[in-house]
Amino acid sequence: MAAAGPARTQLRVGRLVKAHGLKGALKLELYTDDPDGRFVPGAVFTLQVPESSPWHGKTVTVREFRWMNTHPVVFFDEVEDRSAAETIVRAILWIDQDESAPVEDDAWYDHQLVGLDVVRDGASVGRVIRVDHLPAQDLLIVRPSGDSQGEILVPFVSAIVPEVDIAGGKVVVTPPAGLFEELPRDEEDPTDDDGTDAADAVPGDEPDED
Repeated sequence: MAAAGPARTQLRVGRLVKAHGLKGALKLELYTDDPDGRFVPGAVFTLQVPESSPWHGKTVTVREFRWMNTHPVVFFDEVEDRSAAETIVRAILWIDQDESAPVEDDAWYDHQLVGLDVVRDGASVGRVIRVDHLPAQDLLIVRPSGDSQGEILVPFVSAIVPEVDIAGGKVVVTPPAGLFEELPRDEEDPTDDDGTDAADAVPGDEPDED
């Protein structure tokens, strides 16, 4: 069996959201601050698609990148027409990244995030154990402090994760109530739907039937 090669460091830069026109163009959802620099002709992207997809394990090469009515649109050498474009919709695009190159603002490698302390209100509440990349958003998977098996799924958005401090070894979270703890249950209201307290009901004192 051949030895495995060194793991590649990759950066997620976009998602294909919709076929556009008849010549194989695809509209993009961008995850990069430098799309014109990333989507240059000849740039090669690894595809994140389901194993059942005909594109699984394949790469695509940029033929052209342009803006149409403020929407980013890309053409690939491997996608010749609309029919082919529709088979690759929802694929996530990854590019090999030289770690010596500057990282874009608000962009981190998974291995930089894994292991960071998760800090809430100045106290550590867990540790990042992995990062899940979903079509809608990324998730930080957090192992809560004192729980060797539990996992909390934290949406990796600025409203909930306002600070990532790689040098300090932490991410700061401001989660909504109930994400890291169970909310107290409201006591059941003993009042019946008709407003009568069940405890005050008198047996046999039901309304007469017509």
